[in-house]
Amino acid sequence: MAVQWLLVCHGLITLLVMVSFLCGQWPIFQGTFIQRIHSFITFGAYDYLRRFVHLACGSRGTDALYSVEYYCCDRPNPIIQVLYLLIIGGTYYFIVQSSFGYIPGYYLSAVHRYTSFLAVGVGILLFLLTSFSDPGVVNSANVSQYLSAYPYDNIIFSEKECSTCKIPKPARSKHCSICDRCVARFDHHCAWMNNCIGERNTRYFMAFIIWHFLICMYGIVALALILAGRMKELQVIHILTDYYGIENSFRKLAPLVLQWLSNSYNTQILIMVFLAVVSLLLGGFFTYHAKLCLTNTTTNESFKWQEQLSWQRKVNEAKASAEALKASLGELDQENKPRESKWRTFFRRSRLQELELVKNNIYDKGFLHNIYEVAIPFSTRRSFLVNKPKSG
Repeated sequence: MAVQWLLVCHGLITLLVMVSFLCGQWPIFQGTFIQRIHSFITFGAYDYLRRFVHLACGSRGTDALYSVEYYCCDRPNPIIQVLYLLIIGGTYYFIVQSSFGYIPGYYLSAVHRYTSFLAVGVGILLFLLTSFSDPGVVNSANVSQYLSAYPYDNIIFSEKECSTCKIPKPARSKHCSICDRCVARFDHHCAWMNNCIGERNTRYFMAFIIWHFLICMYGIVALALILAGRMKELQVIHILTDYYGIENSFRKLAPLVLQWLSNSYNTQILIMVFLAVVSLLLGGFFTYHAKLCLTNTTTNESFKWQEQLSWQRKVNEAKASAEALKASLGELDQENKPRESKWRTFFRRSRLQELELVKNNIYDKGFLHNIYEVAIPFSTRRSFLVNKPKSG
């Protein structure tokens, strides 16, 4: 049973670490141990390392650590890209070493040797395409076209100049401090891609997420069919029921079959657990970005809207406090007046109700148009080259 518990602990720890690292800052996890794990992984562990280096090596060691931090976190670098290639290459290598000997099998034909290689190859191709494609860099040559393509909403985007590039800043754009360039319809800077995700390559990024989710699901199903085929070929159920007299029921057979699988094919089980965790994270990540695409919003804009709505709430709270203070002062002047009917007070509409918190996204023009804008970006259309900025 030690192997089974090892598999369970491996799956739970992997899931906990990945969820904490990727999602620990979400509001739903605020104040929980997941947020504390996220803080330790992203800030606490580094802070302890910095203190240790300072005690062991002094200021020179600290300066060297800061130089490494600057290179890894504040400048473009291929470290995470290499890590991605190691993860996908290592996973595929273990699948080949542990499972290709059983292909063809009872449920899988030999063609899956080649389809699996093709699936991984397409995934790497999409990775390279997203990593090295133009995200939609804004420069003096195309800034006028981007100004026409994306009007200012004067809520989260207003007319201004980029202080670094010294050119007008189109709506929905952002200057990436890591890449040191302005990017149109900026979504986020992706460390895995070592590139910004913007107007021109969001479509590749979405295809990359979808394809890798499908790869993970394909791997899980293929490995499950390999294990099922091995059970069929070795007649495991027949041996348990006829030779050992085990009742032919799921409740009786399932624990024994799982024990046999974990002892005989633990590598395949570990890979399946890993792929299941990754597929869950990719599924959630895709759902989030699909919602953004359908509403024609970016990650950067969602944060801006959160700040805007938070500011509106604070204004409303301040006005509510002023109204309450004014009402309490008014009560002092109305002590001698007849009291107002409770029903009239109950149904009286508060003036604060008129101050609604509304997210007015002018770029959302219906999900079909929004999908078309992501699939066929403005800058790839013929009309983009002849667009002129509106005067005045």
